[in-house]
Amino acid sequence: MQKDSILNIILVGIGLCTICGAVISTVAVSLKDQQEQNVIFDQQSKIIDAARLLEFYPSSIEALESIKEVIVDLNDGQPSDYPSDQYDLDTILRDSSQHKVLNGADDIAMISVRENISKVFIEYRNNEFKTLILPVRGYGLWGTLYGYLALDSDLNTIVGLEFYKHKETPGLGAEVDNPNWKKLWNGKKVYDENGLVQIEVIKGFSNPGSEEYSYEVDGLSGATITSKGVSNLLAFWLGDEGFGPFINNLKNKEIKLSDV
Repeated sequence: MQKDSILNIILVGIGLCTICGAVISTVAVSLKDQQEQNVIFDQQSKIIDAARLLEFYPSSIEALESIKEVIVDLNDGQPSDYPSDQYDLDTILRDSSQHKVLNGADDIAMISVRENISKVFIEYRNNEFKTLILPVRGYGLWGTLYGYLALDSDLNTIVGLEFYKHKETPGLGAEVDNPNWKKLWNGKKVYDENGLVQIEVIKGFSNPGSEEYSYEVDGLSGATITSKGVSNLLAFWLGDEGFGPFINNLKNKEIKLSDV
């Protein structure tokens, strides 16, 4: 067979594609466990960063050891006996018996379905409750933002907000990863005196002299939809459809942290 014949070229091309495909598949399968571990590690890092734990612990390992995972029933705000090590959000969201379909005004975060149970993280320091870390998600410009919101022990003051996965535009919506913007969240308040969620990302800059300053975070320049998305996802997860009942139960001492 001539080397430059059409048939030979086709056979060589098929052979190369087959070999390359086999190599890529083998590598992908062999690295799957490592990739999954990297995802878990990244999420753990974001939990630590949201709660600013490295300001109090010498290492990430000790910071993680201070955190207890708790499964919460979002329908009544009570702890669930569901095994924490068996919790898998993706599986729950695919199982119609384990989630609630959201419609209209209830779905301000545009997530379509909300899990019936959720994993939260509680940090104890010197055997005292210090920080509640909540998983949050909601739609931005190009996709869903996934992150963690950390609340101080008063359950009304934000310690930090971190996103570990999103599809926002670099230089615009992706500024949710900008350290300078993330610092703005520390010390902001969530609920007003009536228990209503007030925290929001505004358009432009917040005025330190205004009455709403404690509830406002500067908007992301050129990323109005992302800014609104962050406001909406926080309003949802801190409200009645999200962790609101659980937070209220903690505030009203209807749940003893020693029991969870």
